[in-house]
Amino acid sequence: MSVPTRAVQLNEANAFLKEHPEVLYVDLLIADMNGVVRGKRIERTSLHKVYEKGINLPASLFALDINGSTVESTGLGLDIGDADRICYPIPGTLSNEPWQKRPTAQLLMTMHELEGEPFFADPREVLRQVVSKFDELGLTICAAFELEFYLIDQENVNGRPQPPRSPISGKRPQSTQVYLIDDLDEYVDCLQDILEGAKEQGIPADAIVKESAPAQFEVNLHHVADPLRACDYAVLLKRLIKNIAYDHEMDTTFMAKPYPGQAGNGLHVHISVLDKDGKNIFTSEDPEQNAALRHAIGGVLETLPASMAFLCPNVNSYRRFGAQFYVPNAPSWGLDNRTVALRVPTGTADAVRIEHRVAGADANPYLLMAAVLAGVHHGLTNKVEPSTPVEGNAYEQVEQSLPNNLRDALRELDDSEILNKYIDPKYIDIFVACKESELEEFEHSISDLEYNWYLHTV
Repeated sequence: MSVPTRAVQLNEANAFLKEHPEVLYVDLLIADMNGVVRGKRIERTSLHKVYEKGINLPASLFALDINGSTVESTGLGLDIGDADRICYPIPGTLSNEPWQKRPTAQLLMTMHELEGEPFFADPREVLRQVVSKFDELGLTICAAFELEFYLIDQENVNGRPQPPRSPISGKRPQSTQVYLIDDLDEYVDCLQDILEGAKEQGIPADAIVKESAPAQFEVNLHHVADPLRACDYAVLLKRLIKNIAYDHEMDTTFMAKPYPGQAGNGLHVHISVLDKDGKNIFTSEDPEQNAALRHAIGGVLETLPASMAFLCPNVNSYRRFGAQFYVPNAPSWGLDNRTVALRVPTGTADAVRIEHRVAGADANPYLLMAAVLAGVHHGLTNKVEPSTPVEGNAYEQVEQSLPNNLRDALRELDDSEILNKYIDPKYIDIFVACKESELEEFEHSISDLEYNWYLHTV
């Protein structure tokens, strides 16, 4: 892939700065392996230079653990002298940050080798490589995310989160009433500012719904015929939500399972595939008879165990699973069935799509999308037939078989011949090294529960 045309990008910069003379600074953003946004802040006068020459950041940015420390076993740190690569702007991502007191804009970046080729360890490039295989078939992916999150108080209780007090009633919510409009009203100013901020930033957020736990909500993004852009929107939306909530004296969490006994935060993705004429190849009055849809589902189900480390990348991710919380724990599918891993919504014939319901909100959207699309492509090109669709409660019919912990998930990923064909094995090695490092540190810690159970009883 060649570096985007500089003249086109400079026109974008010129138009933005002319339209927004008040902007003083620009945040240059890039999402790391964990989906954490990192980067630099520059003055507006330096924006043209960024578009012309890019900015330097160390390759080790993509070898950081969840705490921001370089994992040296990846080979991207001291082994290469912590050397820089060059980052270029992603066209169409320059926008205002509506929460800033001093007028500031933001711009997403992607990393390249010094010679110009994309850097293999950038998660956005990992996804682009998978998407390119659909380009070769003349197919386009149409995608949309549904992102769940909790509003939480800025003050924790003994290090644990608690729901924020309602700006209206002053009470902390206890309700688990899903879709309750009154709960939206309790936080209406914050939630409305999120939607308005998304509109200002060009993020196609079209709805917020109350989810099934106190102060838990879901933002729905509108589908776009560009999976890279869909992931860009998801990354930027998380940053927007965090900052808008902070403006309203609240925090947010996208942690997969912040509260025992309450629903976790999911990141569902809707996928359809368009042919060269822009028609959805899954279109069907009877989805079970659509071969392309069946094969795509078959491929995703076959690769689901090996994909789990990308879908659920943290120790806490696996605490989210449970029948009572509508989190599927086996490779299964069905028509308009929310107990399965892959749900096929049964609306109009031309809106038939796959809803992937396994990943947590703590997943990196680029890696999640790459894993799902690898499965779709594998299924389409190998005509993989899926299992029988499940009717009724899948938890009672399909035995749990997906990895239920991070260590097993990493083994499945490392050993997967299929995913290693779609995702650079060098990148899989880096990802596994980072996550194994986190896992080792976690397993050497001692929890409060261990002290309560064992300190005076054994």
